[in-house]
Amino acid sequence: MMVPKITFYFDIGSPFSCIAFHVLTTSPVFSGCEIECVPVSLRGLFQLCQNTPPIAVKNKFQWINRERIYWARRFNVPMSEAIPEGFPASTADVQLVLCLVAREHPDMLVPMVQRLYREYWADGNSNALTEGLSVVLEQELGPQIAERILALAKNPDAKAALEENTQEAFGSGAFGLPWLHCAQGGQTGGFWGIDHFGRVADFLHLDRGLDGSFGVLL
Repeated sequence: MMVPKITFYFDIGSPFSCIAFHVLTTSPVFSGCEIECVPVSLRGLFQLCQNTPPIAVKNKFQWINRERIYWARRFNVPMSEAIPEGFPASTADVQLVLCLVAREHPDMLVPMVQRLYREYWADGNSNALTEGLSVVLEQELGPQIAERILALAKNPDAKAALEENTQEAFGSGAFGLPWLHCAQGGQTGGFWGIDHFGRVADFLHLDRGLDGSFGVLL
């Protein structure tokens, strides 16, 4: 029997991507799935599909802020009620670094993403995505690997990796994040948003009953 696969497209700057990442990596519902985490540029994705950033839509920011707190509490995701200083942050550099980590040291990607989400969305440390990124890299990957990743990130060709990932997400139907491209038994489907994780579980024939938090999901 083929193992269900989820390709998870994310950006550290998206609070709902943070929640989705936590659920995918901790919920027993998804414990039998193959999950591939793919860093993309949310800004680049919006440009590709000509989508208006949510905070530019009147009244939507307030609604999004309430929703992120609700879903974080629902799934026991560590998240500060206060918005990180300077939000929305520029995540081009950190997403590029994560692309390189995924390519060069794929086994280190999930711990790195966990750390960055905790720093930014739980602790409100915006510096971890900018000037403090090198410190986080050294602590999570070790000095030698961190130095190599940062050196690779300065190469103009490295930017292509992030652009390719973003184009891949767009090509699979994404218009926002989190975006999940799911495959099961020859069938594929795309799903957007944490509130549609119930449909993801149904599509992949997973047992929602393994996690009580799924009771309110579509």
